[in-house]
Amino acid sequence: MTNIFGKPEKRVNRNGLFSAAVEALEGQGYKVERIARIGKSSVRRITKNGVSKAVSIRTSQDTWIAFPRNKTNDGWATLEEVDFVVAASVDNPDDPRFAKIHLIPADDMRARFDRAYNARLKADYQMQAGRGIWLSLYFPDANDPVTHVGAGAGLEYRSIAEIPLTPGGASPPRDDGVEDADEGLGAGEVHAFAKQDEQPLTIAEAKRRLASSLGVSVDDIKITISS
Repeated sequence: MTNIFGKPEKRVNRNGLFSAAVEALEGQGYKVERIARIGKSSVRRITKNGVSKAVSIRTSQDTWIAFPRNKTNDGWATLEEVDFVVAASVDNPDDPRFAKIHLIPADDMRARFDRAYNARLKADYQMQAGRGIWLSLYFPDANDPVTHVGAGAGLEYRSIAEIPLTPGGASPPRDDGVEDADEGLGAGEVHAFAKQDEQPLTIAEAKRRLASSLGVSVDDIKITISS
């Protein structure tokens, strides 16, 4: 299991993915700019031919993307406020070389997350309020396993660009708390939810957090570490 912000190269990849998303949009003729006073680092306004839309840029280092439920638990934080989702995913989680950029209508993404949420509720998953629900971009939408319900947006909406990943790139400031902390955390990764100067994540805590996010018992979680 991986702490996605625990290694320098992982941080570089997240920054590079966000920058690649902006580059891809600009390559499609969009002007990309922040939205004043919105207070969410992943949200941008894109404008083309005089038409403006709001987008949420989600980065993924494991090909899964996340949105958390809103505070009233009747919809999705950020996702309810945008017109499109820009998913910037690595081509290969183990050896990432390219950012694959997908422009996905928010209506479709909301429907996918709604189906995923309802399917997991029906399967008795324990989902904490405010924590992300994760969907795979590239697994086909399927009823079994339940975590694949709503998946496959990256298959339906083919990439608008594939951009080589390079070190560096501008990282958007994390000024929207849990939402950005959760984005990009998929079913195969454990996030420390800690600043770099805090203590490393313990195995016990990793198991507890992974069990919570997947809705299973801690006893069902096994973590194998290989050199």
